[in-house]
Amino acid sequence: MTTNRPIVAAQRTRNVKYAIRDIVVLADEIKQQGREVLHLNIGDPIKFDFATPDHLIEAIHQGMLEGDTGYGPSHGRAEAVAAITAEAKRKGFEQINQVCVTTGASEGIELALTALVNPGENVLLPTPGYPLYSAVLSKLQAEANPYYLDEANGWQPDVADIEAKINDKTRALVVINPNNPTGSLSSRETLQQIVELARQHNLVIFADEIYDKILFDGATHVPLATLAQDHPCITFNGLSKSYLGPGLRCGWSILTGDKEHCADFTDAFMKMARARLCSNSPTQWAIKPALEGDQSHLEDMINRLTVRRDLVVDRLNAMPGFSCVKPTGAFYVFPTIAANASDWDFGLGLLREHGVVTVPGTGFGQREGTKHLRIVLLPPEPILEKAMDLIEKFAR
Repeated sequence: MTTNRPIVAAQRTRNVKYAIRDIVVLADEIKQQGREVLHLNIGDPIKFDFATPDHLIEAIHQGMLEGDTGYGPSHGRAEAVAAITAEAKRKGFEQINQVCVTTGASEGIELALTALVNPGENVLLPTPGYPLYSAVLSKLQAEANPYYLDEANGWQPDVADIEAKINDKTRALVVINPNNPTGSLSSRETLQQIVELARQHNLVIFADEIYDKILFDGATHVPLATLAQDHPCITFNGLSKSYLGPGLRCGWSILTGDKEHCADFTDAFMKMARARLCSNSPTQWAIKPALEGDQSHLEDMINRLTVRRDLVVDRLNAMPGFSCVKPTGAFYVFPTIAANASDWDFGLGLLREHGVVTVPGTGFGQREGTKHLRIVLLPPEPILEKAMDLIEKFAR
């Protein structure tokens, strides 16, 4: 005998949200109506006029030709780990305890949070910030502890707000630099203050630096681990953004700090890594040529993105009711909008009426009472111009 009672999902999934892709459901419905849709929502360069560098594709192909399609070491291929370690040392990392190749930087983030945080504990997250962190914490029955970025100060982390939010349940502090969704680049002074707070309160630093080579106007990125050195820090990076390979799902985590101080966390992280076996074997062949080979794609990418950034920022700042801080890195802008509706309703209305897909600021967190949109700078100029025209038309 069977029953018709519904299968109820786990409670831990109730608060998992990912606005970047959730809005695509409506976009797909509009496409099915035969209408044009302009995607300014997904940070995937390959969807536009960028391509993964040939020498990375060739390396992956070579790995497959040589039969490297079996399980590999849980921490990664020796050649890949050596290349990641060598680059970290070139950047100034000193006490490297563990390098682990992961299925994108996202898997590294999930492994690290799982290895560190217990139910009821909390992690300081930048707001606005990448929503994966809060989604994973929800799954772990832990708390997201948001701290604000200061829009009036170029979206720099508000150090005073970080300090005010620390409590006896706080285990870690996340810094996304350059930041997604604002494109801000944290200054050395700000990062030094953050490290000092982490030292005082024995917090593990999570340094999300996936956009560290996509910088504008001659800006310089300061790796957080180089300021922390003996303090526990885990740095996330990968091939997705700077090396134009988001679908390769190839990232890495670098655990640094005093070895004895970090030992239990490092062991737990690697225990989780062993439990999931290994990262994709053939794509790891691309890591060494990416980090040590031809870098010319970066200059081309940054030149094109600079033109697109300036176009979008200038257009937005000329629109009534919009205000946009010019980003220094990554490939997003996060303008303020003055609208009677919520930014979610504004974004949905823009999509329904004109087919322009953005991501409402509520999907990334923001100060109460403010409204924003995240707009991706990756599309070619004609698409961006058309999208700006439609946004202005809708706003008016």
